[in-house]
Amino acid sequence: MAHPSIHAIHGARGTRDGEFAPRLVFWELTNACNLKCVHCRACPVEQRSPEDLTLEESKTLVDQIASFAEPVLVLSGGEPLVRPDVFDIAEYGTSKGLRVALATNATLVTPEVARRIKESGVQRVSVSIDGATAESHDSFRQLSGAFDEAWQGIERIKAVDLPFQINTTITKHNIDEISDILALAVERGAVALHVFLLVPTGCGKEIADREMIGPQEYERVLNWFYDRSKDSGIRMKATCAPHYFRIMRQRAREEGIKIAPETHGFEAMTKGCLAGSGVCFVSHKGEVYPCGYLPVLAGNVRHRHFKEIWDNAEVFKILRDEDNLQGKCGYCEFRRICMGCRARAYGYTGNYLDPEPYCVYEPKAPAYRERREKRTQ
Repeated sequence: MAHPSIHAIHGARGTRDGEFAPRLVFWELTNACNLKCVHCRACPVEQRSPEDLTLEESKTLVDQIASFAEPVLVLSGGEPLVRPDVFDIAEYGTSKGLRVALATNATLVTPEVARRIKESGVQRVSVSIDGATAESHDSFRQLSGAFDEAWQGIERIKAVDLPFQINTTITKHNIDEISDILALAVERGAVALHVFLLVPTGCGKEIADREMIGPQEYERVLNWFYDRSKDSGIRMKATCAPHYFRIMRQRAREEGIKIAPETHGFEAMTKGCLAGSGVCFVSHKGEVYPCGYLPVLAGNVRHRHFKEIWDNAEVFKILRDEDNLQGKCGYCEFRRICMGCRARAYGYTGNYLDPEPYCVYEPKAPAYRERREKRTQ
């Protein structure tokens, strides 16, 4: 794999206390899962690993996070409900003042499980729905009945008065069903729809060539998403699609309106790629990465305090300075609000500072481009 060109890398720009605080920590409690989704960022297994953080180690991690930040803590997997102590971890995170969310496929949510999720203090449940029909969803999840079981689980979540959101990964497989998935989310009472643009990593790397929608389709989908975010009646968020921030500003400029970024809550959006600057991922073994799709190791909480990793990991420092971006992302006038998907760049070139490979926009900042090229020569 190629690595960022060292002569073009600068330290984090303006690393004042609090400027780069974690807003979202995604924690893979286990890589075990009852499904085998073809697009998963991991490669799930049937049985839990002996390398999973223990309950005591998990509580220590929560303590370390809560010692300096108040992020949303997203308990994910694999399938987090495979862990019998998931409720203990959620309850402990809640007791430490963290907003805890649970990311699940919902097929294991019984009435009793829903009650325990609620009692543990989880504030929102996200459920992955990747098709508008059982045939579409089940083929992607590789389990017959997964669609119906997911919606049954959702009904049980609703019965205990817990907000839920729908997460959908957009691919060629379901590109024509996105409007129907949104309609389903609205009809069934979801508080939000979060769409994810496929990143070639884990199992997703194996299907990228046949399932990644093209750059022009990205533009069309994100423009559609912008329109629907204004009239759908539920909250909407685009993930792993940082150029949506460019599109939002281009459209808002055309319409003569001003966009105020969401800075708090589950739909917080302040810029495109927040990997390493507002977001990070903790694996089931305690490894810390900029995000779940960018496998560049920052450290391991079994060996270093989470805050030390967050503050001092080299990859985090590099990602916190937009001027380190290379190619057209480095001189794009939208770079500070977009960043391009660093994980997608890494997935295609091995260099996480390379240009976003699925962005069609051509920057209109030639003067800045010339200064950049002179500086890096």
